[in-house]
Amino acid sequence: MIDRYTRPEMGHIFSLENKYAVWQEIEVLACEAQAELGKIGITKDEAKWIRDHANFEKAKVDEIEEVTRHDVIAFLTNMKEYIDADVPADAPKPSRWVHYGMTSSDLGDTALCYQLTQACDLIIEDVQKLGEICKRRAFEERDTLCAGRTHGIHAEPMTFGMKFGSWAWELKRDLDRLKDARKNVAFGAISGAVGTYSSIDPFVEEYVCKNLGLLHDPLSTQVISRDHHAYLAGVLATTAATCERIATEVRNLQKTDTLEAEEPFRKGQKGSSAMPHKRNPITMEKVCGLSRVVKANAQVAFDNVALWHERDISHSSAERVAQADSFIALDHMFQCLIRVIDGLQLYPNRMMANLNKTRGLIFSSKVLLALVDTGITREDAYAIVQENAMATWHEVQDCVSGPTFKERLEADPRCTVSQETLDEIFDPWDFLTRIGVVFDRLQELDFA
Repeated sequence: MIDRYTRPEMGHIFSLENKYAVWQEIEVLACEAQAELGKIGITKDEAKWIRDHANFEKAKVDEIEEVTRHDVIAFLTNMKEYIDADVPADAPKPSRWVHYGMTSSDLGDTALCYQLTQACDLIIEDVQKLGEICKRRAFEERDTLCAGRTHGIHAEPMTFGMKFGSWAWELKRDLDRLKDARKNVAFGAISGAVGTYSSIDPFVEEYVCKNLGLLHDPLSTQVISRDHHAYLAGVLATTAATCERIATEVRNLQKTDTLEAEEPFRKGQKGSSAMPHKRNPITMEKVCGLSRVVKANAQVAFDNVALWHERDISHSSAERVAQADSFIALDHMFQCLIRVIDGLQLYPNRMMANLNKTRGLIFSSKVLLALVDTGITREDAYAIVQENAMATWHEVQDCVSGPTFKERLEADPRCTVSQETLDEIFDPWDFLTRIGVVFDRLQELDFA
């Protein structure tokens, strides 16, 4: 997945370097809070010393962890080495106040939630950018006629701008859900072994969380409950499904038999090692494939909600893989979609050819209503329309020349619709007299 469309910023969020940096900040903030509180022996000067000297080296942490088999202890051991390095041998060591009254999950869970807010911010940025592109392209193609399809079959005329507009609205809903999910996961906990604050004052938790832009968990049980994370994973999966929907439509429209739209194909690009003529929708296929990863990972998050009693670590190994993979994959999907949708090549002439491919069958619904308006029962009107439509359809299917659907109706003595009305009905724009309301609504769509 590491290619030109992957942003290093997302990968960095879930790197050990970033995690340790967040751990360091939490530990320093906790020391500052203790000094501010004044209930234990740490002074503000010691807290400042810790702030100025705290550091870590990832390679050293890894080396220590090989012995301790405990990542938090390994990190704290390395950070304390930096804090105490310049302290006189006979002086008290400021590092003794680090992690005071805390447990590993206080550090790890608070940091994880902070990292998830960082990752959410990037995905929110992605959704906003793609949404704005879809909205812009909707208005660019507002009057580009194409066939609407249901069940993969031609239904009625529409405009291609409506496709972009529909994607824009769905992305707006994704944006709202992501913002809510970010808020739902922005929690921290510094509450001790089983959440009773037995060795640490709640003020420390409040101080740390406030400075990280988090809310304190109202009742942690050593861990922050994983329903927070499951909700976020579900929203990521829903957003991935939106990406898949867009990509699937592009793939379908790029089929040789349809060919109304196509991924950008750059000079020098190759489509197949065996068939030089190929121009394959490889980027959109990749988006569809990665969406399966994000959707599947949501199940991991749901399974992580139920832990033994107040805490176990059955969730830990799974979420370390699933969360990073979901965010990195989804961010990558958006980078692909932003590029493709912004540069999506459209073929309006082919759209019109496809629109006319069934010799006017797509106007059948209007003929049905027009017949009813003349006083014929709906059942009789349906029979007239379907009989003429099927006769036309069989000739289209067999590639046999013959009269159009309209010509058959004109020749059918049972058709009581006037010639003038038929002429109006068989104008595709007669179906689109009210689409202005769709674009008026779209104009108000805001991705801020």
